[in-house]
Amino acid sequence: MIKVCKFGGTSMADAAAIRKVKDIVSADDSRRYIVVSAPGKRNKNDIKITDTLYACYDEAVKVGTCKKKFALIRERFTEIVRDLGLSIDINAVLDRTEKEIDEQRSADFAASRGEYLSAVVMAEFLGYEFVDASEMILFDSRGRLNSEYTDDMVKSRLSGIEHAVIPGFYGKNYGGSIKTFSRGGSDITGSIIARGVGADLYENWTDVSGFLVCDPRIVPEAKTISQITYKELRELSYMGASVLHSEAIFPVMKGKIPINIKNTFRPEDKGTMIVPNEKYEAKEAEEVITGIAGKKDFTVIFIEKSLMNSEVGFIRRVLSVIEHHGLRVEHLPSGIDTLSVVVASDQLKGGVLGDVINEIRESVSPDYVHVIENISVIATVGHGMARRPGTAATLFTALADAGINIRMIDQGSSELNIIVGVANDDYEKCIRAIYNAFIK
Repeated sequence: MIKVCKFGGTSMADAAAIRKVKDIVSADDSRRYIVVSAPGKRNKNDIKITDTLYACYDEAVKVGTCKKKFALIRERFTEIVRDLGLSIDINAVLDRTEKEIDEQRSADFAASRGEYLSAVVMAEFLGYEFVDASEMILFDSRGRLNSEYTDDMVKSRLSGIEHAVIPGFYGKNYGGSIKTFSRGGSDITGSIIARGVGADLYENWTDVSGFLVCDPRIVPEAKTISQITYKELRELSYMGASVLHSEAIFPVMKGKIPINIKNTFRPEDKGTMIVPNEKYEAKEAEEVITGIAGKKDFTVIFIEKSLMNSEVGFIRRVLSVIEHHGLRVEHLPSGIDTLSVVVASDQLKGGVLGDVINEIRESVSPDYVHVIENISVIATVGHGMARRPGTAATLFTALADAGINIRMIDQGSSELNIIVGVANDDYEKCIRAIYNAFIK
């Protein structure tokens, strides 16, 4: 068996956490390829290494050297190496890194050095080979992951290497420069490595024991999800559940490799298993829903026109206006004579909303246009929803009993989710009501 393990920022925060990582890796010989993040916060008042590295880039651009900000990086890694009792000449590595940040003046390069330095230290501590992600992960000329080429490079580079440590978060662009994924992208790196080496399991180690049914800040007693499918995860991640990067499932989906979300600080906990549909193990006592997630601050543009359904190209013309302004549409529920366009409110500032409304009026001559602001969108997701009669009735009854006015309803064609729009003020109350209605 081959396992790829990714350890997040809290798992790399200091020497004590890194020792826990070593204990976890050493406890299972199949944990052969280790992907690491940059050190995270040691306490709530601490600063993440990645944020400090972005500040290093800003300083290098403004004054020609990042010496002042990089001193914080130097202090952190020197302390970690000292506390681990390593003999590596970390100052030589840090000197070279500081010089490269000054010379390259690249935000991506600077930000990537947290993972790079973490991997150098972890490889030394574990006695594993260090393999730079830039040797394997390639982005194309449009900045997108070149997945097939990357897969081939991972297979080639790691072939014959029994144990390796790989920095997460970055690769190399078409021109040969360092390029990063979006924040949290080390999850994607782990998934890429898992696919490339044909792993049997991708373990993603963090500081929580898996996905919870909903945000514990809203429902403190929220249960841990024991098993979830790729599709359910995509829905919940898109709607704000943030334990795993939303793009991390794509590489492992192709190989149908399960992901296990585990807690570095409670390794005995089973965590959450993320599996393809065909590996989902239905249980007799299966909950109807898997999870609840949502986001605040949306604007709904409600358009009404008689005989809209018979007017060819109506929706296309509306969406052309949205596209013209570079807006992303979150949801598009419709009726026979109505269409609602749901857009994140922060995209409509600076007069954009007024321009969009005027252009929609000019383009499709609607009978009525109404704007509803300060809307929250909440998704209730569940593998078992389509098979259970009365799911929607239970949900809507719970919201009615809680005195919550539903402003919008949208159900995915896969019957995997039901999405409701409610006033921002009802967001927390809505999630609590849904949780209490379904989770026993």
